[in-house]
Amino acid sequence: MGYSVYILQSERFDRYYVGQSENPERRLEFHNSIEKGFTSRYRPWKLIYKKEYLTREEAIRSEKLIKAWKSKEKIRKLVVGEITF
Repeated sequence: MGYSVYILQSERFDRYYVGQSENPERRLEFHNSIEKGFTSRYRPWKLIYKKEYLTREEAIRSEKLIKAWKSKEKIRKLVVGEITF
């Protein structure tokens, strides 16, 4: 099994969370149930994007690139397929 970069969305607060994991669905459950931390403030989250990579290093590289954008608009364009990387 590979690694994935995933994007979660909190529609209620217009927020995005970018992460990487072997199992994004399990991470979604975690983000929606943890007691403390950044994601606990913006529940509920839904998984809106997932891209798989062969190695964790590739997934981390892509995660860092997306986080460096610091742009909700670029993330929205990635999710709907207007931009790729």
